[in-house]
Amino acid sequence: MAIQSNASTEEVMGGMKTFSGLTNVTVTAVNPTMAELHAMDINVKQEPNYTVEFSGEEYNKIVFWLANEDGNFKLEILMQNKSRVSQTGKHQWMNAIGQSTWSEEEPTYEWWKTEGQRKAYTGEETLINFTKAWANVASGDEVSFDSISAIANGDLAEIKELVKVLSTNEVRVLIGVSNDKYQQVYTKYFGRVKPQRDDLFIEKLNDDYGVFNADFNADLQWGPHVSTATLVSPDTIDENEDWAPKSNGTVKAEEDLPF
Repeated sequence: MAIQSNASTEEVMGGMKTFSGLTNVTVTAVNPTMAELHAMDINVKQEPNYTVEFSGEEYNKIVFWLANEDGNFKLEILMQNKSRVSQTGKHQWMNAIGQSTWSEEEPTYEWWKTEGQRKAYTGEETLINFTKAWANVASGDEVSFDSISAIANGDLAEIKELVKVLSTNEVRVLIGVSNDKYQQVYTKYFGRVKPQRDDLFIEKLNDDYGVFNADFNADLQWGPHVSTATLVSPDTIDENEDWAPKSNGTVKAEEDLPF
């Protein structure tokens, strides 16, 4: 006999440990090379590819690496060097203070600030919203990139400089798990460390356009991931109900029998 046994209380099955919930993270890199990833103790076997194609459209990936005491996590934003247009033909607009809106022509809303207004690039709104929270930009203060056109084309030099400047800043994010093994960062809302408004994450998750295609701890508390998947149980019969098998093998209530 050759059986290398272990005590039942000992965890011997491997697998990647996953986490989920709300947590504060720092930004450690953006679109790093393989060598830079290795220096961060992130093992990859080839140079990362920061372009991707969907439905015949090519996108440039902005990949922020986030870190807390439990590990490293990727936030991916897809950008294109063309303006974002809705199905109804409206353009998305951005301005110098990070406001965004939709309009066929230049916005004329009373609340809209015209300084720096222009048509937004695909993916820019997510980038700006993340930067607002990460840089802790005050309401009404400027938040824009001088090289936004280059960024949309995959040149992230300006963002890489920002990673250095904001090396100690933290941003609050919701992290989930997809396919039971991949860590995923929610991109529809990013929070600040102060004030910590976790209720705004819940509000966004309940929004029609706020769905998060990942599983996460139901109470949003940070920690090892606990799946929220529900088991499908077979149909049960009340123990007080008289029953008998149908001829096809399924259960039938006594009152339905022909005698």
